[in-house]
Amino acid sequence: MTEAASTDHTASGELVARHARPNNAALAAELNELLSVVEPASVANMVLQRAFAHGATDIHLDPTTLGTRIRFRVDGTLQDILPIPADKAAVLLSRIRVMASMDITDRRRPSDGAISADRFPGLPRDIRVGSTPTINGERLVLRLMPDAEQLNNLTSLGFYDDQLSAVRTLLDAPYGLMLVVGPVGSGKSTTVHSLLKELNSPEKSVVTIEDPVERRIPGINQIQIDTKTGLTFVNALRGTLRQDPNIICVGEIRDPETAQIACRAATTGVLVVSTLHANNTASAVDVLRGFGISSMSIADCLRGVVAQRLIRKVCDESREEVEPDDKARRLLQMDDHDHETRIVHGISTDANFNTGYSGRTAVFESMLVSHDIRNAISNGMAAYEILQVAHDGGMVSLEDAARRKVYDKITSVDELRRIVNDTQQG
Repeated sequence: MTEAASTDHTASGELVARHARPNNAALAAELNELLSVVEPASVANMVLQRAFAHGATDIHLDPTTLGTRIRFRVDGTLQDILPIPADKAAVLLSRIRVMASMDITDRRRPSDGAISADRFPGLPRDIRVGSTPTINGERLVLRLMPDAEQLNNLTSLGFYDDQLSAVRTLLDAPYGLMLVVGPVGSGKSTTVHSLLKELNSPEKSVVTIEDPVERRIPGINQIQIDTKTGLTFVNALRGTLRQDPNIICVGEIRDPETAQIACRAATTGVLVVSTLHANNTASAVDVLRGFGISSMSIADCLRGVVAQRLIRKVCDESREEVEPDDKARRLLQMDDHDHETRIVHGISTDANFNTGYSGRTAVFESMLVSHDIRNAISNGMAAYEILQVAHDGGMVSLEDAARRKVYDKITSVDELRRIVNDTQQG
């Protein structure tokens, strides 16, 4: 090894010690070795390819005082991959900027770009790139786009049979408003596209209004929002309503005007499917009220709400069954006389980034707007009161859905604890 290479390895080692320990030693070693023999610009392609191969959804290139820290978001959690010394990081970031057709001379302002898979062999899908300046230098975040042609079936998302039955009832509604809610990164878009797959038929006119269009669906008219040209959710929705649609999907209800138009459309013969940022099914009602929609109007147009979260699955290849301790038993609401139930947790290996998890599934809360719930909404009841009415009517909560996943040995009690803490804080 050359003296320069040795120096580079030493610098990388210092970065690891002071900023991050790689969660996948084999991948870190591969990329580190590549850095020692080729130009950093050539490593950019390898980083992107390896991110796709490991199922990452995002790549974070975070500047530090010593260089740049590379992390992959896998199964919703950021994993340290490799630290790169400052001199090599500058070349790597410049290469990514060129690939994304971004201005490499202006790094003082936030900017966006895109890497097209058509231009770079070895990349299975497009990548969106965002740049922001920080006190330590430029930060890049790359979002790996989902497979535009791959649509999940509803049955593969994680619904239990009783929840799936409620969702199919909603899909059979001739008109009204159906919402999918949850925080950022909870999988709402995947669920909505699965719903559209079920709704799509030659007998219906289906239109989507999205920002961005992530998956192409044959037979559906998809509109890409473009604020630069003035094509917003509001005017796209207004224009679509003049074109005799049966079903409209609004990517997200973000403002009062979109909410008003969507609710009005939902009471005039159109099935409107959309997403909201809301903690649970009942809190979606409060969000609509916050947009200025009256309780009477919400009760009139809303047909149902699906709330969801993503949870990590215990690695199938590296796991073990254990007896739940007292804390786990309380969280699982176990019977005092149940001494036979076993739960699973993962074993940390390089293959699962030393997390014990591999892959994700969703947990759901499916609320049909029954007669009792409609009355609760129109009478102005608070979200927690509406939620209680729904539970009294047999709705399975997000927490109980997560408990089922633990009992079914799909996920761990730690993931259940995360879901419980998350929903209680909302």
